[in-house]
Amino acid sequence: MRIVIVGGVAGGMSAAARARRLDESAEIIVLERGPHVSFANCGLPYFVGGEIEDPAKLLVQTPESLRAALALDVRPGHDVIAVDTAAKNVTASTANGLEVIDYDALVLAPGAAAVIPEIPGISSSRVRTLRTVDDALALRDTVTGGARRAVVLGAGFIGVEAAEALAASGLEVSIVQSSAHPLSPFEPELAWLVSQELQTIGIDAHVGTAATAIEEGAGHDTVVLSDGSRLAADMIVLSVGVRPDTATFERAGIACERGAILVDGHGRTSVPGVWAVGDATLSVDPITGARHPVALAGPANRAGRLVADDILRPATARAIPPALGTAIVRVGSLTAALTGANRAALRAHGIAHTTLHLHANQHAGYFPGASQIHLVVHIDPDSGRLLGAQAVGAEGVDKRIDVLATAIRAGMTVDELIDLDLAYSPPYGQAKDAVNLTGMVGENVLNGTLSLWYADDLDEVLRTALVLDVRRQDEWITGHVPGALHVLHTELRERIDEVREHAAGRPVRVMCASGVRSAIAHRVLTQAGLDSASLSGGILTLKASLGARAGDVLVVEEAVR
Repeated sequence: MRIVIVGGVAGGMSAAARARRLDESAEIIVLERGPHVSFANCGLPYFVGGEIEDPAKLLVQTPESLRAALALDVRPGHDVIAVDTAAKNVTASTANGLEVIDYDALVLAPGAAAVIPEIPGISSSRVRTLRTVDDALALRDTVTGGARRAVVLGAGFIGVEAAEALAASGLEVSIVQSSAHPLSPFEPELAWLVSQELQTIGIDAHVGTAATAIEEGAGHDTVVLSDGSRLAADMIVLSVGVRPDTATFERAGIACERGAILVDGHGRTSVPGVWAVGDATLSVDPITGARHPVALAGPANRAGRLVADDILRPATARAIPPALGTAIVRVGSLTAALTGANRAALRAHGIAHTTLHLHANQHAGYFPGASQIHLVVHIDPDSGRLLGAQAVGAEGVDKRIDVLATAIRAGMTVDELIDLDLAYSPPYGQAKDAVNLTGMVGENVLNGTLSLWYADDLDEVLRTALVLDVRRQDEWITGHVPGALHVLHTELRERIDEVREHAAGRPVRVMCASGVRSAIAHRVLTQAGLDSASLSGGILTLKASLGARAGDVLVVEEAVR
């Protein structure tokens, strides 16, 4: 059997390696357009910033190492420009001319190409994408060659990583994002923490705007933004998105949807004998049912392996699971990670959900170095099924999101998180881990023990309810909701009549710093016959949700009782 694989890196090389392990007799040919067939594309920003010093470290494998270890026929510099599915061959453009290669099985792993916005000056030599080793080498040369100012267009994962790397190298960095905040898949209350960290590490973020032109100059370029800002730049990193690189295969009659190759559960395309994996394929979101590509290395690697199984062991091949989109990024001293659906996606698809906010420590509070993990979890309000989770914090974010991604994949409900037997020692976690605590809060919400109100409801709450703040005096004076009644949670039982008098028949909406003390107060209020709800995530979440408006909304003054 001759298996021809178009494209290397994650999906293609995973398929090739697995195919060899399954069949020593197969002829396996990998055709790669560029010079590098197996490189660490996720490591490129860290090379640009100098954390990875040796460019050779970016090359995971070479054609020679792959030939020696796996007997693969790897051919860089082979750009597949045509596919004849009837004749079962591909045509590749090479330095020596056109080459026609027959196949018995064809695997398409072309990946995605950078989106290039159609704006004046985009072809400037100072503009680079960050998709290949050559891109990274060129950007690193610019950094070490004396560049002082960088503009990054796009504040997605790669854009933020590139901006952080450039700032760490001593450059003045601006990052531009058309949406309201960086890392647009994140909930606004978590993205605000990222925005603050970007500012802390010296990155000037321009959100809600976009580049409209790049003016080329002798000494530097100027990026012109839609809000009228003008940013001087010695280098410009373009990272506004990617699109499936599939035009050749769509012309060959392989079914695509909005440019992404349609595949079934085993990676088979609409044409017999042709499979596809990776960034160029259409994935169906397991939570919302949305249809879109997932440009992540992990799903591509796993899909490549399973496609090889389907080619060589179809009777026992497992289906490719739909990707949850689990992802993580470092931003200065913080880590931000997510899995599953966010609030915007759930709303867009009409999926009912309840949101939980927690601010649990990453390890025991009495052990030195304890810090909070800011966690947002969405659950089905009826079944409790986990729908999505996001977290931002200095430590421990990766562990919690990985556990929650596993729980979502397993179809677990939020209350089942209570029973997870997670590793505990004071330097590593808490006896009640953040994940276990999420289960406890979720169970209380599901069974009615706890009712929540949200930061987004603040204006309505101020009109219709009494806000009860149960924090300490030293917390109260740092900022409180206007018109709130201040009663310590430890004094609430003795002052319940005072609360009832101030409520005057209105609901009571209680709040504290993170939601723990207000949950206790809520139980006292409810059992005293008052209509009560606890602010999800407390004032920590409220301040993050208000963002720059927090200083205008919250009152800073001595408490008046």
